[in-house]
Amino acid sequence: MSARQAQARRGDPARKMAARDSLEDLAPEATGDAAGSKPAARLDPGLYIVATPIGNLEDVTLRALRILTQADVIACEDTRTTGILLSRYGIHTACLPYHDRNAARVRPALLNRLREGQRVAVVSDAGTPLISDPGFKLVREAAAMGIAVVPVPGPSSVLAALVAAGLPTDRFLFAGFLPVRSAARRGVATELAGVPATLIFLESPRRLADSLADLAAVLGAREATVARELTKKFEELRRGTLATLAAHYAEAGAPKGEVVLVVAPPGKAATEQDDIDAQLREALLSLRVADAAAAVATRTGLPRRALYARALELAREAPPK
Repeated sequence: MSARQAQARRGDPARKMAARDSLEDLAPEATGDAAGSKPAARLDPGLYIVATPIGNLEDVTLRALRILTQADVIACEDTRTTGILLSRYGIHTACLPYHDRNAARVRPALLNRLREGQRVAVVSDAGTPLISDPGFKLVREAAAMGIAVVPVPGPSSVLAALVAAGLPTDRFLFAGFLPVRSAARRGVATELAGVPATLIFLESPRRLADSLADLAAVLGAREATVARELTKKFEELRRGTLATLAAHYAEAGAPKGEVVLVVAPPGKAATEQDDIDAQLREALLSLRVADAAAAVATRTGLPRRALYARALELAREAPPK
């Protein structure tokens, strides 16, 4: 957002003028008639990183459609998936598969096209390219060659989940996919436990219950939201603590569709002994004494040695009848 746009949003007396000026700042090709009564400006050579819908095909932008129409080639993860979008809007631009398995082979060909002055659009199967998708090496090498790299913003499952989660949005960390194995997931959770930001993960529906349980064991009773099938017919936003969400999906079984998991930032460090003991007892349900003490130390900022000694005491106590 530009300074003038921010000024307009604050209700400044000159907001109308500021808004008008911000429109005048737009690139010439972006101010054409959406109805097509004016000829669209010819697309400049370069690499275009184009966001596409994450489910609902109506979410594509007019600018994205124009660029996909005028590009010389579209590099996409799966030509069949991208073909659905192109068919919906009558776009006949040639598509070229570009994904993790063939990137090393295809990237030089795409760079040659760019060197020759072509217009190359990059899309992912859904959402904003390069977010947990291939492509950053292509962007880096194109930029190093002096080729224009143009972001074409639009849908993103990460941002869609964040704004609907009901958790703090002023600071957030996108951590990508959680590891497959439980020990590695807990290691990631321990590493991120002290980050003062909302955490966002992508996860497989098959591992969702186990991942939620692992996060609960390390992060404690944090609020979280599971966002599933965003923008689609069976969209679901389920909110609760990590533990209650883990219990729900353990009982209900793996859900269908793609999942984004949003986790609240850490709260203020616990200072009451009862609160500390409660956190240690919860951690000891699934962790060894040393690991439980380390997890609570990360969450609270308290000395690990003292927490370890207290955890030993609690571990020796007989379980309540």
